[in-house]
Amino acid sequence: MDRIILFIALSVPVIYISKQSLLDSRSHGFTRFFSWECIIALIVINYELWLREPFSLRQLISWILLFISLWFVIEGALRLKKARKPGIVRVDEKLFRFEKTTALVTSGIFKYIRHPLYSSLLFLTWGIWFKQPLAVTLPVALLSSWLLWVTARRDEKLCIIHFGDSYRQYMDNTKRLIPFIL
Repeated sequence: MDRIILFIALSVPVIYISKQSLLDSRSHGFTRFFSWECIIALIVINYELWLREPFSLRQLISWILLFISLWFVIEGALRLKKARKPGIVRVDEKLFRFEKTTALVTSGIFKYIRHPLYSSLLFLTWGIWFKQPLAVTLPVALLSSWLLWVTARRDEKLCIIHFGDSYRQYMDNTKRLIPFIL
């Protein structure tokens, strides 16, 4: 019962911030919401194990993935913030403020991947899963990963509309989610 309450408590703010996206099943925010829900489910299942056997192989892998996740989100968010141009506004109610970039960001982590914030969620998913890698939770982690891939694809369609050929060229020179791989 405690886990259900925790799941609901963690889901309420995610539902609130995603409410606009949940009205459009084709938006990238729609699939991102369900990925977040998968991540919350993994947290609720594994939260008691975060500090058990801290030097086991699974824990070491988990912490590496979690630190990569943290680095990607910090680096990505800072690059997006730095790229904002005062006075220029991108209007789209379905986008979060940080997503409303007016200039194509291609420096820092964006030089290697197009979606470091979604990558962060991907590494977070697997970092949490490795806290207790169970066959029963593997489908949840795989679903979260697939949803993030779909989210990135949908976001790219918006970026092509907004940035045009410069984004297409950027796509040719970068990976989607994992540097040098995917």
